[in-house]
Amino acid sequence: MTTWEYATIPLLIHNTKAILDQWGEDGWELVQVVPGPAGSNNLVAYLKRPKAEQ
Repeated sequence: MTTWEYATIPLLIHNTKAILDQWGEDGWELVQVVPGPAGSNNLVAYLKRPKAEQ
């Protein structure tokens, strides 16, 4: 069975693609993007990747 690890990262609206590309190169898959805290122009991304076998 696959087990997952998760990450929550802030996204700067003016640099979203570069940030997601970097995480994607490290094996992370984008699950969802939601608005940041009230009054913020930023977004929050939720990512996942399979845990390394131990």
